[in-house]
Amino acid sequence: MRILSKRQVRELVLYSPQHIARLEKAGKFPKRVQLGPNRVGWVEDEVLDWLQQRLESREAPTRHS
Repeated sequence: MRILSKRQVRELVLYSPQHIARLEKAGKFPKRVQLGPNRVGWVEDEVLDWLQQRLESREAPTRHS
């Protein structure tokens, strides 16, 4: 298992830290892991799964009524 830093997550998903925090709070992004009093990280596999879901939804045909 690999833990990603805030910088690594930001570079991977291309969102600002504020937007990542909003998505987390809304339950739309993997939750951070508290590593210490002033350090957080994200489980790499969870972030990659989240990105994969975005790719799959992009590829799925959308139905307009």
